[in-house]
Order: sequence, then C-alpha cells, then structure tokens
Amino acid sequence: MPETEFVEVAGAHLECLHIEGDQAHETLVFLHEGLGSVALWGDFPRQVAQATGLGALVYSRAGYGRSTPAALPRQVHYMHDEALVTLPALLDKLDIADPVLIGHSDGASIALIHAGAQVRPVRALVTLAPHVFVEDVSIASIRRAKQAYASTSLREKLARYHDQVDSAFFGWNDIWLAPEFRQWNIEPCLDRIRCPVLLIQGRDDEYGTLAQLDAIERRIAGSVERIVLDDCGHSPHRDQPQATLAAITAFVSRLILKPCRPCS
Repeated sequence: MPETEFVEVAGAHLECLHIEGDQAHETLVFLHEGLGSVALWGDFPRQVAQATGLGALVYSRAGYGRSTPAALPRQVHYMHDEALVTLPALLDKLDIADPVLIGHSDGASIALIHAGAQVRPVRALVTLAPHVFVEDVSIASIRRAKQAYASTSLREKLARYHDQVDSAFFGWNDIWLAPEFRQWNIEPCLDRIRCPVLLIQGRDDEYGTLAQLDAIERRIAGSVERIVLDDCGHSPHRDQPQATLAAITAFVSRLILKPCRPCS
C-alpha cells in the first residue's frame, strides 16, 4: 500500500492516502465510519479505484488513525463541522473538484450533509449504511460496543488502527449516547441534493434499519439507486465486498459516460 502523508487543514494534521487512477476524471473520496480510519478501509479503496480507473483520496478525520487528536467532548453538530468546514477545506487544498464521495456510516452522513449544503460541486454520492436520524437499534448497539470495549479485546483491536484509541472510541461513543443526540436529524439536508446517489445497506445492519434508506429516497430530488444486501451487517464493504465493489463500479462507470450534473 502507498505511504500516507499528512495534510494540514483547519488546524489539524490529517492522515491522507492518495491512490492514482488511470483516467483524468473525478476523484473518489472515502469518508470512514465512526470508528474508522485510513487503515480500517483495508484494500477496498484501491480495489474501487482500480475497477473504475479513478484516483482516490482516503483520509482519517481528526481523532482517528494517525491524524491529530480531536477536541473532546464532541458536540451534536460534529458531523456538520466535518462536512461544512474540514472536508471543503481539504478538497480545496488538494485541488479536488467534483468528487465522488464514498461514505460509510458517519462518513455517509457527512457526505449527505456536504452535498446538501451545496458548498461546492459534488459529482455523486455512494453511501454505505447511512444515518439520517437516530434509531433505538443504533443506541442499543452503541451501548453494547461500550460494554465490549471495557470487557473484551475490542480496545486492543482498535489500537492497531488508531494512535489515540481511547479518544477515537469515546469521541464517537459518548456523543451518540448523549441524551441530546437523540434529536439529531439531517433529513432537511437531503432536499437540496441533486446529484446521483447510490444507497447500500445490509439487511442485517445492527446499527440501523432500512427506514434510513426510505427517508433518504423520500427527500432526495435527484436519481437514487438502492441496494440491500443479504447476509450483511453494518459494513457492506467488509461483509459483502464483491457485491459492494460491483455495485459501486457499475454506478461510477455509468457516471463517467454521462454529462456532469453536479449537486450545486
């Protein structure tokens, strides 16, 4: 795997991985989950880049991977801060225009907020297990994760991927379990999304139900494709990697052949 580098954005040093593509088209930008990082994506971004011919940027948000620690505790609007401040600044600094955003879980929510705000052009969105509101099943699973972190080898496993593992875990876990976070809802952000959107979710997702996809389909005015995978939990790219890769490749390949219709 190519070496990561650090890019200074919004007062933080962010761990970034660049994957070169074969075509002079849009760049794929991978936005990780609430406990994710560059390394936790594994080889999946490279596989998508190779299959589509597009270059890719994979980065760890502040508080994750090898990036600068985040300021804690997080606030309810932390995903808005990432979507509206850090992500635009990073894309501008790296001269990435008209990206295809590929987000997982929290990263998918950040992608939706970013596109809905129309702060800069976005070619398309791929959302893996997105959240647009808080469900009881999400909170129950996050509580179980907290118990597992204290009583199993979960902390040790996550420490392989995060320099500041406690900060990464509790920065995510504490805010999702905070009473005020139950009112978090980004459905209004969806109304202004006009670019093509691919939704992928596992039928056995332990962190959210298909009501998340239903809500997105109701609100987005542009074209939406929906794929629900059997025998798949919260991480389609890990639970059903071939099906997820094939779906993203087909979706992105169709975009390359069509005239651009950006989100803004």
